[in-house]
Amino acid sequence: MKTIVLCFMLFCFSVSSAQITLEDDGLHFAVGAAISSGTYAYVYSKTQNKSKAFWFSFGLSSLAGFAKEFYDGNIISGKFDNSEMISTMLGGLSASYTFNIFTGKRKKKKREEELAVLRYKP
Repeated sequence: MKTIVLCFMLFCFSVSSAQITLEDDGLHFAVGAAISSGTYAYVYSKTQNKSKAFWFSFGLSSLAGFAKEFYDGNIISGKFDNSEMISTMLGGLSASYTFNIFTGKRKKKKREEELAVLRYKP
């Protein structure tokens, strides 16, 4: 029975249209990640605040995605493409979240050693 259910599920997943992505959506994802990465690095270097850096970087990539699709929809083609905007936002979210996980992760012992070295002045 498990084999039949597994084969049925694999068949359903292989014929669904969820795997179809446009090449342009991948570019939107990459641009959203690039905008978000640059913004996160800049804001975190200035404020040393992970939360502020996360929201600024995600917000700016979302704004860029919305502005580009608004421009395309109203000026160029007359069609607002939700999938491209969502792709840009997801790229920004993935980069912001990844940076948020890995920034500021210094071990307490290493930090204490650095402070001890700074305090010791012969």
